[in-house]
Amino acid sequence: MGWYAKERAQERIARLAGQGLDLVTFWRECSAAIAPAVPHYMAPCWFTLDPASLLVTSHFQEGLPEIPAEWLAHEYFEDDVNKMADVARSERGVATLHEATDGDPRRSPRYERDIEAYGGDQEMLAGLRTASGEIWGAVGLYREKGRPMFDADDIDFMRAVAPSLAEGARRGLLLGDATDPDGPNVPGLVVLRRDWSVESVTPGTERWLAELPDGDWERGDLPSSVYAVAGQAMRSAEGADEPGAIAVARVLSRAGRWIVLHGASLVADGSRRVAVIVEVAHPARISALLMAAYQLTHREQEVTRLVLQGSSTAQIAHALSISAGTVQQHLKNVFQKTGVRSRRDLVGKVFFAHYEPRVRDNERRVAQGQPVRGGPAAGMQGRRLRSDGDALGATALVDLAARPL
Repeated sequence: MGWYAKERAQERIARLAGQGLDLVTFWRECSAAIAPAVPHYMAPCWFTLDPASLLVTSHFQEGLPEIPAEWLAHEYFEDDVNKMADVARSERGVATLHEATDGDPRRSPRYERDIEAYGGDQEMLAGLRTASGEIWGAVGLYREKGRPMFDADDIDFMRAVAPSLAEGARRGLLLGDATDPDGPNVPGLVVLRRDWSVESVTPGTERWLAELPDGDWERGDLPSSVYAVAGQAMRSAEGADEPGAIAVARVLSRAGRWIVLHGASLVADGSRRVAVIVEVAHPARISALLMAAYQLTHREQEVTRLVLQGSSTAQIAHALSISAGTVQQHLKNVFQKTGVRSRRDLVGKVFFAHYEPRVRDNERRVAQGQPVRGGPAAGMQGRRLRSDGDALGATALVDLAARPL
């Protein structure tokens, strides 16, 4: 029966990913789907990661409304195995603590404090990576002492569902940003009824629609790309396409930049609608943040972004087509501008100054039934830490900030 439970869970998660759910609802529904397929202790521990930096932007776990500060300090200031970004970037994308420690989890500094103290013994982490390779989150599953070990079938299952989990997280964050904007490049959101009439848009969406070719917002004519993505999302939701198929299109704007449209079906009270999210291709808010906060050059920003992701000097040199010596010189400049002495301190400083405030803000938002947001928190300052060396439904979500025409 194990294979049957896993197959049903995989199909269910694929469908959930295409429904345009807010992030917390998506996590809760996926937790229920995973439970019979991969039995585990307590509730799954969900994280979203910024694809540009692979730093944590939110945490959600039933029964643990706030992630302990020492967990985050350990993740970004201390050396250890089975760290989220490392697992998410790995070829397999899934790892267990017992594998990483050759069967002796006490070799991990956080085992006694963060796992055993909560009654756990085993940990399996999975990176949430889309089919195109973008990493949007991670999930941790745990088992108590005396339980069977996470096995190859469990790992294969998590690898199989990871792309759907990543896509659902991506859409949830896009919806959260679109319904609660904080900057000029936040996504726009158009909600269409089943008859293709416009039900609502979020503030600023007109600007995005005006950039798309062959539409006329003043006359009420939407660009053809909006209808195309909406139609694909509707067909997928009604079963005409593969369950969970992703409705997405990339369009060259009038200004010559690429715009990406994502379609998601919204189902509530027996009625079906479609949300189309419009955003600039590959947004990387971390670059603007680094420039504003530390006055890094473009190349220094690229090097810093790769350091945050966990890349080595050799990997950075290869990715940027520069020498290892040049990488080290850029790092020296970055260290001087940011006031740190090591890569680890650089990662910790960027996280606690610009990402930890987002994590805490999202925890408050979850408690208040507001949408979760992604990316760093520009202009906010987190607690200064040093290393030792130095259920909101889709309808409520859309109605929260959307204004009727």
